[in-house]
Amino acid sequence: MSIAQSLIADFKQESEMTRTVLAALPDDKYDWKPHDKSMSLGALASHIAETPNWHGSMLEDVFDFDAMMADYKPLSVSDKAELLAAWDTNSAAFLEAFSGKDDEFMNGHWKGMSGGKEMMGGPRHSIARSILVHHVAHHRGQLTVYLRLLDVPVPPTYGPTADFPDWK
Repeated sequence: MSIAQSLIADFKQESEMTRTVLAALPDDKYDWKPHDKSMSLGALASHIAETPNWHGSMLEDVFDFDAMMADYKPLSVSDKAELLAAWDTNSAAFLEAFSGKDDEFMNGHWKGMSGGKEMMGGPRHSIARSILVHHVAHHRGQLTVYLRLLDVPVPPTYGPTADFPDWK
């Protein structure tokens, strides 16, 4: 299995779980926050839905955070249909972008620059896995806490939950 195929397999596994959690979000709670310092449910969900689209920054060897942030406007969705459509579109774009990439490309050094300094860098596959797979799983975990606090059934991810004890 190539490095790209491995990355895609990891993303697909995580993607199914993420979509299930996103589908559980109640439309009438998108403005809700568990704490003043927390992102709202809608902002966190929107952030998750847009993250797979960041793959474009991984296709070049150098990414300039300053240039990107100058015009960056975070995705903001208002309901589940819009959220799931964004997730599906961005996930498909991620899969297409990395499909067929060879190991030389995936092992290539990627670096993110800010102020003329390398802020992060490493093999492209490692950075992509960290940001486009693990980062999403981290925020998905936050969403499950939001769901629990809102008394919304928490869907299973890596196994059963109190709300779905018989999940297999």
